[in-house]
Amino acid sequence: MARFMHVAALVVGLGAVLAVDWFAVLWLLGRRRLADILNTACTLQVPIWLGLAGLVASGVFLHPDLASPLTRIKLGLVLVITINGLYAHRLGQRLDRYRDEPVPRSLLVPSGAAATVSQLGWWGASLIGFLNSHT
Repeated sequence: MARFMHVAALVVGLGAVLAVDWFAVLWLLGRRRLADILNTACTLQVPIWLGLAGLVASGVFLHPDLASPLTRIKLGLVLVITINGLYAHRLGQRLDRYRDEPVPRSLLVPSGAAATVSQLGWWGASLIGFLNSHT
């Protein structure tokens, strides 16, 4: 049951993150309006946080090997994902002022970095979880 809940939480959380980050990439490439990414991020923040919380809660019942270096890296990635999510939320609030104006470069670079950290963290933790489940 814990494994099913873990996978379900991964689908919900990572799926929502993929949607937000995809819109962010399209925005950075000039193919979507800033309002599109901000609306998508606002709409999907609940599934993202529920997915992350579900992963943490169900992960406890999977009895992770805390002595394993891979498990420790995964836990570090989860921490990074959480901090980055809080940072991205704050960044979104700052970007909201520029819905109909050009966004300053000082916000473009951090936006791209936050999306990159998000993807690396979620996929890295998922890959480690997959590898740990097959050992």
